[in-house]
Amino acid sequence: MVDARRTLDLWFDPVSPYAWLGLRSLDRLDAAGLRVRPIPVLFAGLLKAHGNLGPAEVPAKRTYLFRDVMREAARRGLPFAGPPGHPFNPLLALRMCTALAADDERRRLALALVTACWEHGEDIADAKVAARLADAAGFDGQALVAGAASAEVKQALAVATDAAIAAGIFGVPTFALDGELFWGGDRIDTLLWHLDGGAIDEDKLAAFLARPPMATRRVGSPSPRAE
Repeated sequence: MVDARRTLDLWFDPVSPYAWLGLRSLDRLDAAGLRVRPIPVLFAGLLKAHGNLGPAEVPAKRTYLFRDVMREAARRGLPFAGPPGHPFNPLLALRMCTALAADDERRRLALALVTACWEHGEDIADAKVAARLADAAGFDGQALVAGAASAEVKQALAVATDAAIAAGIFGVPTFALDGELFWGGDRIDTLLWHLDGGAIDEDKLAAFLARPPMATRRVGSPSPRAE
């Protein structure tokens, strides 16, 4: 039977707590009749390509980020423990998800890993932990860990990350529907508005983006004084 639901791409990396919150919101997208296609990508690769620092690499942002995440988790009734350290290396988790071809299986493993990491404090960068969590989610954990080390899987993750960069994706989670990007786990309301026919004036956007900058700032230079 052909699945007639519209496909929503979800680009994610479990290193981001907002990716956790986004994955925990997929029931709302299911209810809207969307078929979610999870796509693992390396957030660090996106940052490098766009010349950005991660929020956790900027002290003021790091403090705000985790306060914001804990507020949102509390608002939604989700427990928060956080990983043993942050940032952590997400490559094993990403490659294990990449090794699964079926969208529903990839989604199940991704949700199991981010839930264990962010809600229960598990170290998903540890192969033994990741294998145990995969087993609990109904997979062969050791086989997935072994598959994650294959050249084929490593290349597939690199290709997916390059494709995300080419699509203009700079952060996670990013949802893509009909060529429209929605960045952040807090953009689901806007995504659903778009699904219901909401749209902006594309000509007005193009005209605005064509306006020249009226000021520039050299990276690393002092900010202009307000006088």
